[in-house]
Amino acid sequence: MMVLRRLSPPLKSTPGRLAALSLALATACWPALAQTAGALQAANPATPSSAPAPMTLPAAGATAAPERPADIARAREIWQRANERVAEFPRGHIDLLRWEASNPGEKVTPGPDAAARAEPLDVAQALRLSLRQRPDLFTRAGMNALEAGAVQVAYAKHVRDLQRAWVDAVSARQSWRQMGEMWDATRTGSELGRRMVVAGNWSQARLMREQLTEASAWQASVNAQAAALAARERLAQLLGMWDATTVAQLGERLPASLPPVPSRATPGEGLSEATLEAAVLRADPLLAQQQIEAQRGLAALTPGRRQDWQTAVEAALAAMPEPGTRPTPPHIDNLSLLRDHTLERSIDAEARLLRAASERRSMARQAWANLQARHASALHAQGVVAQLQAALEQETLLRYNGMLQSSWDLLASARERMQSLDAALQARRDYWRAQADWQALLAGADYAGPDTASNTGAGAAKAPAGH
Repeated sequence: MMVLRRLSPPLKSTPGRLAALSLALATACWPALAQTAGALQAANPATPSSAPAPMTLPAAGATAAPERPADIARAREIWQRANERVAEFPRGHIDLLRWEASNPGEKVTPGPDAAARAEPLDVAQALRLSLRQRPDLFTRAGMNALEAGAVQVAYAKHVRDLQRAWVDAVSARQSWRQMGEMWDATRTGSELGRRMVVAGNWSQARLMREQLTEASAWQASVNAQAAALAARERLAQLLGMWDATTVAQLGERLPASLPPVPSRATPGEGLSEATLEAAVLRADPLLAQQQIEAQRGLAALTPGRRQDWQTAVEAALAAMPEPGTRPTPPHIDNLSLLRDHTLERSIDAEARLLRAASERRSMARQAWANLQARHASALHAQGVVAQLQAALEQETLLRYNGMLQSSWDLLASARERMQSLDAALQARRDYWRAQADWQALLAGADYAGPDTASNTGAGAAKAPAGH
């Protein structure tokens, strides 16, 4: 309306001018109109929805015993042909199986990374998308301090939840890929064992052990896929996505991996370990209001009146029964104190302030300690354990090429390396989750504590190492 008033003196309306004005208004209102239409469609049971994409489950391994030759001549022929086939490849059985896997007779189902990727969706973009569905997280003109503080706390919690959901979705998707690679390695060992049984070099019992290893890896891969889909759905909920096709495309927009862990864990710009608690206290907008209330209450009391209350409290505490008996709360029977509403409000405000301040200070210490621990664990898993496992696999490969170790040692080493990579991924995820918790605490939200459930994610179900 202000724009229209500033056009005075009135201009003569023309069809072109009216069309331009209509286009400008439609452009400005389009996001709100689209969001409203989307909400009505999502809530309407009659709105057709696209069918969710089926889970791409890996092929289950065979459990039937391989057919063995009926006579000695047939067994010798199979054994000779198998060895000639293996001799065509520099590294024997492993190269043979890998060549067959890369030249299949039938179409191989693509993995989660086969589709073309769109531009990666980072945390900042995801936050802006989510806020379109949360008008309650916008501060508005005319709000008082308490109302604005409540919005600030709710906003900080939302940012933390969104960052956690984004981190979980990215890490779960990457863990799904790694569990698929581990299953592929166990499948190679199972197939190699089956061929050795047919050739007469192996017993059926040893093959069953490899098949059990493959079955465990299959289950881990399926669990990882289910965890990735659940994490993607959680992120989609925060973004306001409801169509199955759009949610499926969200997975393709996620980055391939989480950001690297920084070399040092820092509390933030301008902060040090000596100022952590003060920063967390200042960040809580509601705590400042409680402090004002407590100061007003204390100013309204005389020192003698407060001393009378303290004396009554100490007497009630001294009269409590000994531990081990029936629990009985302390009792005050001084009616002159109990009927003093000014005293009651002052004591209550002071007590609430003390509880809130002690909780905030404790949260600061816990969150900072957890962030440091998660940072150290991530660096250790990535720079020590994963590096050692990679070096061990390389050494095993060299010994295998020198015919000092068997194919089974090489396959087991590959599986162990993939397990260490997944452990490093989970440690990196836990660091970024702890970082989100710390930033939310500095913005005024509460600290919920370390999420123990996050340590049992998709990568927690490991396939047995096998031989």
